[in-house]
Amino acid sequence: MIPRYSRPKIEKIWSLKNKFSIWLELECLVAEKLSINGTIPKQAAIDIRKKSSFNVKEIEEIEKETKHDVIAFINNVSSYIGENSQYFHHGITSSDIIDTAFSIQLKQSAEIISEELNNLIKIIKNRALEHKHTVMIGRSHGVHAEPISFGLKLASFYAEFKRNLKRLNKAKKEVSICAISGPVGHYNSIDPSIEEYVAEKMNLTPETISTQVIPRDRHAVFFSTLGILASSIERLATEIRHLQKTEVLEVEEYFNVAQKGSSAMPHKRNPVLSENLTGLARYIRSAVIPSMENISLWHERDISHSSVERIFAPDITIATDFVISRMTSIIKNLIVYPNNMKKNLEKLSGLYNSQNLLLKLTQKGLSRQKAYAIIQSAAMKVWNSNVKFEDILNKNKEFNKYISSKDLKKIFSNNKLNHIDIIFQRTFEN
Repeated sequence: MIPRYSRPKIEKIWSLKNKFSIWLELECLVAEKLSINGTIPKQAAIDIRKKSSFNVKEIEEIEKETKHDVIAFINNVSSYIGENSQYFHHGITSSDIIDTAFSIQLKQSAEIISEELNNLIKIIKNRALEHKHTVMIGRSHGVHAEPISFGLKLASFYAEFKRNLKRLNKAKKEVSICAISGPVGHYNSIDPSIEEYVAEKMNLTPETISTQVIPRDRHAVFFSTLGILASSIERLATEIRHLQKTEVLEVEEYFNVAQKGSSAMPHKRNPVLSENLTGLARYIRSAVIPSMENISLWHERDISHSSVERIFAPDITIATDFVISRMTSIIKNLIVYPNNMKKNLEKLSGLYNSQNLLLKLTQKGLSRQKAYAIIQSAAMKVWNSNVKFEDILNKNKEFNKYISSKDLKKIFSNNKLNHIDIIFQRTFEN
């Protein structure tokens, strides 16, 4: 991932230094257990643990000759071990090390993403509680529907990201897998106890049954989960973009004094951060299909998945961490305009009362069809006019047979969200 969309903590996970460090730790653990089992001399395991080291640049130079990164790694580490180096990488395959290390890197990434997602969830909750009773118009199809509160809107995102967190934790478990099973996964060259030992030490789960590689359906679950998470980020970003339109302006991204909105138009204050997240969400989702296509490999292994994963695994996890962090900052600093919400609420002169009026008429004994026709006929006169909905209804003789002016006034003055406490209790206490 390019530096513009990278944060150092998660970026380090995908560095060559971290990858080789994980490889080395796995190799040391394998040697330890082999010595415990009596397969290799105890001194060999001690030497491997104490003397082993690596140099990234040296490995890269060796790989130019070997055309194989694991062999280049083995050769480099062996040069540091010296005597007893013949017991290094004993009975295991490249895939044992690569795949198990990959599991660890995904797990490490998931832990950072989970931490940041928890921060976002907390911020959304705080802003939802702050605006629990900040009334605004709810929209369906982009058109005014009925009143809600901005807090309710945020609460729905809170619940969605809580679901994302649960999915992410499950996905992390799905890929926290250890496979040290030797060529084609049948343990002929390595005892299953080695795998169990490494798994325990690295807080992983031994793969139940594998080929030479960890089955890629696990990774497809992981990246699909990140894709869903990114889509939730995009949904929230899109909402902010709509609400920041000049004609709406109910919320606005924070705009600092030195910030510029346009190279040509000095007046512009654009929702660029939310737009940026919309684009990055598309990129994150782009990994879902390749991760699924990686499931189908030839027989017990091929490397058609390898090149794809080397590219998208670092980029997608880094990008996911970035978008969550950016969204956290957006919501924390989001400017809310309650007066504009109130102004927009009344833009259509109370048309949002149409359903309540429909229900009142049916309660008075009218058929639903007749009641609907009366209310719709009156409502249509409000569109593209300056006439108030309440005034039109007061002049409607058919309507006045069932609902008095006094009762009508009560209906129009009641903008209370009667069950908001129940919704908030369900949302934030579960």
